[in-house]
Amino acid sequence: MKAVRFHEYGDPDVLRYEDVEQPVPGAGEVRIRVAATSFNSVDGNIRGGFMRGPIPVVLPHTPGIDVAGTIDALGEGVDGIAVGDDVIGFLPMDGNGAAAEYVLAPAEVLTPAPKSIPLPDAAALPLVGLTAWQALFDHGKLTAGQRVLINGAGGAVGGYAVQLAKGAEAHVIATASPRSSEAVTSAGADEVIDHTTTGVSAAVTEPVDVVLNLAPVDPAELAALVTLVRPGGVVVNTTVWMPAPSDQERGVRGIDLFVRSDADQLSQLVALIDRGELRVDVAERVPLAELPALHARAAENAVHGKVIVVPPVA
Repeated sequence: MKAVRFHEYGDPDVLRYEDVEQPVPGAGEVRIRVAATSFNSVDGNIRGGFMRGPIPVVLPHTPGIDVAGTIDALGEGVDGIAVGDDVIGFLPMDGNGAAAEYVLAPAEVLTPAPKSIPLPDAAALPLVGLTAWQALFDHGKLTAGQRVLINGAGGAVGGYAVQLAKGAEAHVIATASPRSSEAVTSAGADEVIDHTTTGVSAAVTEPVDVVLNLAPVDPAELAALVTLVRPGGVVVNTTVWMPAPSDQERGVRGIDLFVRSDADQLSQLVALIDRGELRVDVAERVPLAELPALHARAAENAVHGKVIVVPPVA
């Protein structure tokens, strides 16, 4: 089968589109014929060797944490899932990923794919959708009527976070650049702040219950977000190289989010999609052979929106 792998850590040019042996599922695993994977920024960090501590991978390594595809073979002891089923999942970060024609997955990380969108497009959901869900509800404890500030709402996680927060009947304040302000508004934001012209602290005039920081802002700007949170509120931060700020005197918690695979939460997101309550936006569809070039563009900050990566059709 065809796959993209890197045999050593480094720049995007370490990625090779090559022939590899088709994997065989072990106990508790299934083999998936990949319809698509997606690009996530963590893929570049793993390839560059910056995540060797938290995410130790075995070289050569195939990237691609998200998968959408069709079950092709079952390992021993797998039940409740059948050959021919369309599934999506968030694969183990330290295992081989779905930038290939076939990938192995632990059966328990998979959930039936949405039926209302094309199967390849569903690869745009798992990692970023789960990040938004866990930030807002597991850590932010967001409930109806609360006010949430989503800083950096123009990205892929932000698009889901705005929709999910609005669906939870919260008042949503979002920061976005002019390029993405229309998308953020259509996702349901009640207020959109253009962070290129306006300071966030000055623009938010009433306290919020939850701040979700998705943007790689400087430390002083991140620390200032705490002042916008009411006593007892929370700052949830996804930029893990900068710890989330807190204010113990006012009971404002700071939480650093490390997203985890959760098939039950993923199935809830799928249900929202199939009910028409959650939109999946795909900015680009790139052939698997062009994944190295996609990594190179991402390294230059030239990738905007969610990109799915599609293997050749057998």
